[in-house]
Amino acid sequence: MSNLQPLEEEKYDMSGARLALTLCVTKAREGSEEDLDALEHMFQQLRFKSTMKRDPTAQQFQEELEKFQQSIDSWEEPVSCAFVVLMAHGREGLLKGEDGEMVKLENLFDALNNKNCQALRAKPKVYIIQACRGEQMDSGEIVGGDEIVMVTKDGPQTIPTYTDALHVYSTVEGYISYRHDQKGSCFIQTLVDVFTKRKGHILELLTEVTRQMAEAELDQEGKPRKVNPEIQSTLRKRLYLQ
Repeated sequence: MSNLQPLEEEKYDMSGARLALTLCVTKAREGSEEDLDALEHMFQQLRFKSTMKRDPTAQQFQEELEKFQQSIDSWEEPVSCAFVVLMAHGREGLLKGEDGEMVKLENLFDALNNKNCQALRAKPKVYIIQACRGEQMDSGEIVGGDEIVMVTKDGPQTIPTYTDALHVYSTVEGYISYRHDQKGSCFIQTLVDVFTKRKGHILELLTEVTRQMAEAELDQEGKPRKVNPEIQSTLRKRLYLQ
């Protein structure tokens, strides 16, 4: 008999407001409007109050995140969850604004962390990033057949600054991201399809997004390419959107 204990299934309370901000550079990014339409449909179905801004400069990326933080902290009712979607050209750790200047992703993420956004303290913050993270391309591989001491003490409960965040990148570090001129990006379109048609907590849904993207064959100028998202999570509970 196994002595393994089942994990407690603790969930985030999603009964409060759900807020979403999408910042998208459409200039020289054909297919962006299809992605924006798909996201608008998803946020509507998942009951998020959604705001979309097109063609922000690098400085406006930062300003819009700070404005979003202020609106969350001054929201009349409790806020349960926030989504931030960032779509632009980029490289590792950086996004390119409409003006060609770069903004650090790290600075954008900091706007909503547990220190800077009180209303979202211990609440889930989900970042979706559709952007290149380098210049490398993946042509795929053929698959065969088959001493730290923890200290606890009594006192007021605190929480780390960077918990309860989920970062979902359209590609892994160092690699480019793909977008179809008419159909939009494989990443956003697959994510919206899974989030609106499947049931499960968000990490299960993202595993399905990864599976579908890994199976897809992308064609770039006649050459087959593979791409998969990368997920970085500090969530403490299960997050159910449906």
